[in-house]
Amino acid sequence: MVLIGVLVTIHEFGHFIVARMCKVHVQRFSIGMGPVFYKRNDKHGTEFALSAIPLGGYVSMITNKLIELEPEIKETLTEEQVKNTFDSKPKWQRASIMFAGPLANFLLSIFIFTAIFLNTPDPQTIPVVNKVNEVSINYSSSYFLQKDDRILKINGVSVRDAKDVNLELLSYAGFTGSLNLEILRPSVENPILIQIYVSKFLPTTESQNEPLEYLGITLDYKMQPYIGSVISGGAADIGTLRANDKILSIADREINFAEEIRDEVSKNPNANLVFKVERDNETLYLPISIGSSLKDGIEYGVLGVSFGTTRSFSQSLNKGIYETYNLSLKTLQFVGKMISGNMGTENLSGPIGIAQMAGNTAQAGFLPFMYLMALLSISLAVLNLLPIPVLDGGQLTLLGIEALRGKPLPEKVENLIYSGGIVLVVMLMIFAVFNDVSRFI
Repeated sequence: MVLIGVLVTIHEFGHFIVARMCKVHVQRFSIGMGPVFYKRNDKHGTEFALSAIPLGGYVSMITNKLIELEPEIKETLTEEQVKNTFDSKPKWQRASIMFAGPLANFLLSIFIFTAIFLNTPDPQTIPVVNKVNEVSINYSSSYFLQKDDRILKINGVSVRDAKDVNLELLSYAGFTGSLNLEILRPSVENPILIQIYVSKFLPTTESQNEPLEYLGITLDYKMQPYIGSVISGGAADIGTLRANDKILSIADREINFAEEIRDEVSKNPNANLVFKVERDNETLYLPISIGSSLKDGIEYGVLGVSFGTTRSFSQSLNKGIYETYNLSLKTLQFVGKMISGNMGTENLSGPIGIAQMAGNTAQAGFLPFMYLMALLSISLAVLNLLPIPVLDGGQLTLLGIEALRGKPLPEKVENLIYSGGIVLVVMLMIFAVFNDVSRFI
């Protein structure tokens, strides 16, 4: 509940700050819902409140309609505040205020992703084919998948880990046509395009939970042979290996993945091995004296490195922006597939499910919890931009209609639209809570 409250408060703060920039008078900014137990007014006459139910929050802006319905409010306002109602502002300002809430959530996710990427190594993983069930695959190209093929792209989108692969395949639920896999084969110099024909792809919830299994492929996610960090005083440090070095070979053995470095080093304790290394587009040959360690009476070679690469701030920011964009697009696609019936709605979660996920990720550690926060922030932003009248997207849609007509819709029509929007949102919430409860039964 607290996590939802934080995300909604940031969302509402986006509305508030842009409303303040547009000089719209904000009557109240509440953190939480329901009865107010603490409040304080600022110099602009805005009441900042803490409310009893820690589920979200809201921004209450003065409108001409509110003044008409409650004339006594006018007596509490200055002449300047009465002039600066929300509906007195130009359409672009009203649209900016409405869009500012989702934008705040997008910016939050970019900030979180950037911080995560900046403080964690890039594992440099790549999906590698482990097993292929040829019976279940209908190829529409002259090339066939083989063991040890490295999957680079699915329909032109780069994939590097299980999340990338599953998200990309899920985005084609219900699709009929060819999935284009760009792969790199160890025995072939250039990438190969493999086409797999699918018909009504991933038709069931079970298949959507395991898209690779439905496709007939098993993948391993192997780390590429990049050095992430070097232990001071260890064999790698003395041998002048550096972070971000790519190991090409060890003692003439070609290296493709990080696990092969471990294997080669482990079986050569106290040996002198020549490492062929790529560093800043240069090839170096470094003689390294491997260290050793005893485990269960057996001596193993030790190098003193971790794997992966470090990211600069600009790389982390760029990846944070891309991750936010990509996950926003996927969220929108999945919503569309739920509406069209091509994707099951069983995974739609309400507050109970979100609270459970938050608890599980909090136990897993700080970074998984922050990653979940970024994902939920994206979901909140995207869902609020849907053209449902009571949501920001619905209000932006009505502003667009007003711009085309040159005047607002009749009040009765607007009221009917808003009532329908409220009913739809309530139904979605009930359905999401039902899904949450059914998981515990």
